[in-house]
Amino acid sequence: MSWYILFFAGLFEIAWAIGLEYSDGLTKPWPTLATVIALVISMLLLAHAVKELPVGTAYAVWTGIGAVGTAILGMILFDEPATLLRTACIGLVVVGIVGLHLTASGH
Repeated sequence: MSWYILFFAGLFEIAWAIGLEYSDGLTKPWPTLATVIALVISMLLLAHAVKELPVGTAYAVWTGIGAVGTAILGMILFDEPATLLRTACIGLVVVGIVGLHLTASGH
């Protein structure tokens, strides 16, 4: 169950990271509120996940999910470059996330 909680924590990390763009540096009230709510939910879920998962593994997976999702959405929503090298590097992060999941105790 902790892995599912960690996965959702990562999704909320993506939400608050993307929210930073929409909040215009935390200057727009509604996007800022949504960003802060997503951040708090993400942290609470991460805190819950580390009760059963190794903190180093959980943190690395959480940030990896956030990094991959935010990079992909940056390319889709904000026209960030989607070069072959960039997408290959995102793929390496995904491989790392899967590897940490497969090698972690308690999965």
